[in-house]
Amino acid sequence: MVTLVPVVDISNPGATSLAALDTACRDHGFFLLSGHGLDEVIARTFEAARRFFESAPAVKEAIRRDAVNPLGYNDRELTKRRRDHKEVFDFVDPVQGRSQAYNRWPEVDGFREAMVEHYDACSDLAARTTDLVLAALGMPERLQRSHRGDRTTSNMRLNHYTLGDPVPASERDGLAELADDVALGHHTDLGLLTLLIQDDVGGLQAESAEHGWIDVEPRPGTIVVNLGDCMQVWTNDGYRAAVHRVLPMSTSTRMSIPYFLNPERNCVVEPIAELAGDTPVYRPFPFRQLIDARSADNYADAGAPDTQISDFRVGV
Repeated sequence: MVTLVPVVDISNPGATSLAALDTACRDHGFFLLSGHGLDEVIARTFEAARRFFESAPAVKEAIRRDAVNPLGYNDRELTKRRRDHKEVFDFVDPVQGRSQAYNRWPEVDGFREAMVEHYDACSDLAARTTDLVLAALGMPERLQRSHRGDRTTSNMRLNHYTLGDPVPASERDGLAELADDVALGHHTDLGLLTLLIQDDVGGLQAESAEHGWIDVEPRPGTIVVNLGDCMQVWTNDGYRAAVHRVLPMSTSTRMSIPYFLNPERNCVVEPIAELAGDTPVYRPFPFRQLIDARSADNYADAGAPDTQISDFRVGV
């Protein structure tokens, strides 16, 4: 039986697992990491996240996202112009400058400490995972060193997928339509790659070029990795930004925790010359332009499809 979403032991990746990773990244952009050593960190993060989502509405409302600050709590985010079946909490690197102005922490004991620990651990693991992906692609180490993400531009999120509409009935007037066939609509992440911790509920699906929609099933002890838009640009379409969605919750809620590894905010994103040769598929663009546009798209319905990397293709 062919394993569509391979498991790679990052502590000891062999040639066979790297070949499977390469195949998966060309088809759908997903694989699983084992050997990461973060089980205890993950357990503490999940416990803190549960306590936050179970807290009183006033605790969440005190840190609600707004048009000025994209971080904090939100229960009415949009994907493809439809409202998601989830509530979220977002924050950026807690140790860098802009975190003081933007990060908002709830009044939940031990919450901030757990999130900081998780962010630090995932920042290190994301750098190692980027090297792993580029090695599978066959890039020499000198190029790997110059193509890594930046933890200070990256961000982390807590997702809580609810049973039914996350917004109280009394607050729904004027909101965008709630998605009815998915809990989270199909989309790609905008950065380099995402490290995703998911519970045992399931519902995550990836779009395979060969097999259509496939399940990314929970597997104990593993972390889900999916590639983002900027990795697809770097590899000149050699590797695929993972198109993924989450099916509606029918019997229980679901929780997941993604860490989004992004390039440096002011960098120019373009195909790596050694991979693109004389035929780059994308024109250079500042990462800031993509991240600002996508953040605005997710907050409010602008009346048009959200920004995609296809907008930066040569000739568009």
